[in-house]
Amino acid sequence: MFLRQLSLINFKNYSEFEAIFINKVNCFVGNNGLGKTNLLDAIHYLSFCKSYFNSLDGQNIKHNEGFFVINGQFYKSGDTIELTCGLKRNQKKVFKKNKKEYDRLSEHIGQFPIVMISPGDSELINGSSENRRKFIDSIISQYDKVFLDKLISYNNVLKQRNALLKHFFESRSYDSETIDIWNEQLISYGNSILEIRLDFLKKFIPLFNKFYQFISDSEELASLIYSNSIGDKSFKVALITSLARDRAVQYTTIGPHKDDLDFLLNGFSLKKFASQGQQKSFLLALKLAQFDFIKEQKNIKPLLLLDDVYDKLDETRFTKLLEMVSSENFGQIFITDTHPERIEKLLNDKQIENKIFIISSN
Repeated sequence: MFLRQLSLINFKNYSEFEAIFINKVNCFVGNNGLGKTNLLDAIHYLSFCKSYFNSLDGQNIKHNEGFFVINGQFYKSGDTIELTCGLKRNQKKVFKKNKKEYDRLSEHIGQFPIVMISPGDSELINGSSENRRKFIDSIISQYDKVFLDKLISYNNVLKQRNALLKHFFESRSYDSETIDIWNEQLISYGNSILEIRLDFLKKFIPLFNKFYQFISDSEELASLIYSNSIGDKSFKVALITSLARDRAVQYTTIGPHKDDLDFLLNGFSLKKFASQGQQKSFLLALKLAQFDFIKEQKNIKPLLLLDDVYDKLDETRFTKLLEMVSSENFGQIFITDTHPERIEKLLNDKQIENKIFIISSN
């Protein structure tokens, strides 16, 4: 699978853009602020129906324009497939595959898998637990439709339960039968989500450890520990126990939507005690393990998007990364960089097929 062609209209800073790619390494090079990362984000849209960087679709429309269109042609399993994502300001987003609109955007997730490595990935370490949950869930959702459906259903039930808790607080009322209805659904979906996440981590962690050892070239013990917000109790008992607190704060305080993933190095918090280099190795290992895991599950090589990676890694780590992704284990790759001569020399020295796109001001 590879992306053959990409065209944009009014997407972020681009009035128009069009390019034809090769199936190995494609590089967007130019000064900072010209929109190299925006091109990677457009590719992300074609895979996930949304931006990697901005959850508000309307903010991705070029200033003073009324719409954007992203069009891509993929080559997959012998077929050419056209994907189109369009949005008019203040209207519903439209996503089409071979000109046929999806009934539900979730039907598209996982068909054209990608992995993005970006400077913003540091939020996995420094950001909230939501970032780490999304990391797990986005991987699983690309190969497990049942999980994605259960996650969507869980979040819908959670909204209803939270709205009910708010109503109880504002009306100074309480209805045990109604809360029990939402509890039962929350428990059913929540238990399934927890079980699937834990099963995923059993398979994912050995891959992560392999990549961390390779990148760091050390015997350090890197660990991923799932932190369950309900503890040793059943979800049902935990909901009953937390009900008084939930009513006081007007939202559901425990469940899979509050779980976390602890990052440890030699048994200590990665965030508090690891060096910048160790954190970068950890993040890189997470993303490469994500790539390998999706490839094994779907028997497809995901597209790999590397945003400004050279300037954020030291030369040793970048060289190791380049050696790895140039192997037959990887497929099509997109790289952004600020120095065309540097990246071209590195790729040519490794005899890696590449195509350079010079990005200048529009």
